[in-house]
Amino acid sequence: MRPRTRYAEKTKTTLPGDAAAGPPLPIDGWAVFLDIDGTLLDIADTPGAVTVPGGLRDDLAMLSRRVGGALALVTGRSIAFVDEAFPAHGLPVAGLHGAEWRDPTGRRLDCDPGPGLAAARRRLGEKAADWPGVVIEDKGAAFAAHFRLAPRLGEVVRSFMESLAEGLGEGWTLQQGKSVVEIRPAGNDKGAVVERFMAQPPFLGRRPLAVGDDLTDEAMFAVVNRLGGLSVRVGRSMQPTAAAMVVDSPAAVREWIAGAGR
Repeated sequence: MRPRTRYAEKTKTTLPGDAAAGPPLPIDGWAVFLDIDGTLLDIADTPGAVTVPGGLRDDLAMLSRRVGGALALVTGRSIAFVDEAFPAHGLPVAGLHGAEWRDPTGRRLDCDPGPGLAAARRRLGEKAADWPGVVIEDKGAAFAAHFRLAPRLGEVVRSFMESLAEGLGEGWTLQQGKSVVEIRPAGNDKGAVVERFMAQPPFLGRRPLAVGDDLTDEAMFAVVNRLGGLSVRVGRSMQPTAAAMVVDSPAAVREWIAGAGR
């Protein structure tokens, strides 16, 4: 393993078990935490346009069995989206950055958005009518404004979302991402999610491996590093990262999953 660098673009490496590079680390004994958009799935122009490549569902199931069920999806998406994308698997999931939760036994914890969030979402929808190309994503207990198709509106969108978040009060927080700004429940992040999973079987006593691509994954990387695990960022960027390793694309992650689960 190469030492961690401050900037991802300086590092080129592979994931444990990469079929092309050989298995520098065995996957047995690891706990695996995977982001979805930009990590398992290629980024699309709009949230609804993402597709699940053929074979990925089965490959994830095989990898989960290989690590004794110690595989969780950690995402800003809702659990409802996860179950639509990966039906019948029932994998442990932290949705909405941890505001929603399904543990390894299948027990669920959901988040009540309350009437204030619905009113803020309506205000955003009305405002977005004047923003051609900006896509609003309703996540139930969170919502996001995507400006990938209208990058010139990025600052306008951020400013309006900041005002909405301030109006909602301390129970809600603003989350920045790649061409997206989100309002979500406060008090949760992906780092806390990893710690929570790692405190219970089948994750307990294993070494954590976290793979993600965005600002929201940095909290996960920091916790995994502190626990002596391996943090991997997908995609090269000028932004600083806590990740110890970098791979080029979701395709590389999918290739690793297929090989490591065998």
